[in-house]
Amino acid sequence: MESSQEANTAFQGALLTTAYVVTALVTIAANTFSGFAAITRLEPIMRTLGPALKTAGVPESWLVFPIGALKVAGALGLALGLLGVPLIGTAAAAGLILYFVCALYTHLRVSDFSPMFFLAIGFLGLAAATLALDLLR
Repeated sequence: MESSQEANTAFQGALLTTAYVVTALVTIAANTFSGFAAITRLEPIMRTLGPALKTAGVPESWLVFPIGALKVAGALGLALGLLGVPLIGTAAAAGLILYFVCALYTHLRVSDFSPMFFLAIGFLGLAAATLALDLLR
């Protein structure tokens, strides 16, 4: 009876770890792409991002720092968490959550409901899921 419970606990632990790794990898990929797209001002992204920045009152010069740099730093921190420095990964997930809460506030204060607003909601969800799964495993 007890060995069945131990097996169930081990399975749940493996399931949580797998969910965390997959979610963290998706979050890393999304923030790495988004960060580098902002830093390099990738043309297809700028078609949507440029008008959203103007509406929100955010200078385009912020694309390198803080916008792009913070996203890339968050992705790097999550990767370090996966590679064996768990506290850095946890801090990175929390940092990304704070970043996207601030980004959403920036859009809300000027009633900007552009595609960038809804994309930020998705990024916030990824960061929150990564943190939650990290803390649960």
